[in-house]
Amino acid sequence: MDRPTVASLHDALVDRLGSAIVDGQLAAGSRLVTAELSPGSSRGAGREAVRVLQSLGLVRVRRKTGVEVLPVTQWNVYAPEIIAWRLAGPGRTAQLRELSELRGAIEPLAARSAAVHATDAQRQELVAAVMEMARTERDADGAEYLAADVRFHRTLLAASGNTMFGALGSVVESVLVGRTLHELMPHDANPHAVRWHQDVAFAVAAGRAEEAAQAMSLIVREAGQAMASAISAQ
Repeated sequence: MDRPTVASLHDALVDRLGSAIVDGQLAAGSRLVTAELSPGSSRGAGREAVRVLQSLGLVRVRRKTGVEVLPVTQWNVYAPEIIAWRLAGPGRTAQLRELSELRGAIEPLAARSAAVHATDAQRQELVAAVMEMARTERDADGAEYLAADVRFHRTLLAASGNTMFGALGSVVESVLVGRTLHELMPHDANPHAVRWHQDVAFAVAAGRAEEAAQAMSLIVREAGQAMASAISAQ
């Protein structure tokens, strides 16, 4: 049997500790000793795991006293890892609410800006993505639909011409992936939602800024309502 590598031990340790912190099992102010983080395994894996957690704002290292768990106000809440841990844990409802509010504030603005600033290649990419969504809408909880949906939203944010909006692409992708991963996506897509994606793409392609923003507002609202209903039904 192959021995686990330092990298795999490190990844497993990051996931275990990150989840424990985000879920509240390791409360803010808790102290961790690096040498005790992963008994019986590589100390190097422990040190590397702490570096990753530190980069995410989950912990800080103090001399002699070990590793201190930080409060949520210090976390990099936009990091895909933290979003994924929150979606997988007891904080799922709050995370989805916050993400829906963020998307509701940002994506309609991005759609409006994309109608003005998108390149020809980005306009074509948006149309291609919604055509793929339409093709796979009867398997909306599958990998192909998810990939097309991610492609659409990432392209839209990048096409806004606002680099800060574009940087939120990984955040929105984490929402879409989490929705599918945690069975919050219907097998058959809401036909209205698919049409609204098409409306956004064609409005952006035609330079109709207000139409793009209005259709995007409908998309975000429907997604938030659908996820809330799916959670309450679980």
